[in-house]
Amino acid sequence: MIERVYRKARESGAEKVVVATDDRYILEEVKGFGGDAMMTSKEHLSGTDRVFEAAQGLGLNANDIIINVQGDEPLIPPRLIKQVAAGINEENEVVTLCERITSVEDFLDRNIVKVVRDQKQQALYFSRAPIPCSPEVSAYKKIDSFSPEHLRHIGIYGYTFRQLENYVRAEPCKLELIEKLEQLRLLTYGIRIKVLEALIGSPRGVDTAEDVKRVDFQLREEK
Repeated sequence: MIERVYRKARESGAEKVVVATDDRYILEEVKGFGGDAMMTSKEHLSGTDRVFEAAQGLGLNANDIIINVQGDEPLIPPRLIKQVAAGINEENEVVTLCERITSVEDFLDRNIVKVVRDQKQQALYFSRAPIPCSPEVSAYKKIDSFSPEHLRHIGIYGYTFRQLENYVRAEPCKLELIEKLEQLRLLTYGIRIKVLEALIGSPRGVDTAEDVKRVDFQLREEK
C-alpha cells in the first residue's frame, strides 16, 4: 500500500516525495522499491508533527509548499495532489479538499469526517458527527435528501512551511482532543483552512478492516 501511495505522489509531478516514518521496516520497504524515506521520532502525537520533522530535515523555507498525503490513501488520484498544491497562495496557506455526501451510510459513519464551509470556501468546522444536520436524521434516506452543504472531508493537506510550523508550535486544543481531529487546532488558533471541492472523486482511505477488503478488491479490479 505504501508503495502505491508513493507512486501516486510521484505521478502528481511533485518536486520531491519523501515517506516520513518511525518504523524501520517501512523505511526499508520504501528503499527496497527505490523510494525516498526518512526516519522520524516515535514520540510524535500526530502525523502532522511527523511531517514537520521531515520538512525541517529537508531544510525547507517559510514559503515552501508541503503536501501531506497519508499512507492509508492508496487510491488518491494524483490530480487531487496537484489541485491542493495549486490552491496554496498568500491568502490561503493551508488547503484541503472535500466532496459531496450522497448516502446516509456515509453521513452517519464516524470514520468519515464531515466539513462545513463559509461562502469563501473556508472551513467553519470539521466533525465525525453528521453535520450539517436537521433535527430529523431519519430524513436523510436518499440522494435528494442531501444538499451541496453536505461534504465529506478528503484527508489530504497542503500548507506552507510557515503555517505547518505554527501548527506544531501551538498546544493541542480541547476540540481537537474531543473529536480526534488535528485540523481543529488550526481553526481554534485562527488559522484559516481553504476547503476546495475535489475536481474528481476520491475513494475512501483505509480506516477499518472492512476498508482493507474494499481497497484490496478495488486494486484487483484495476489490474
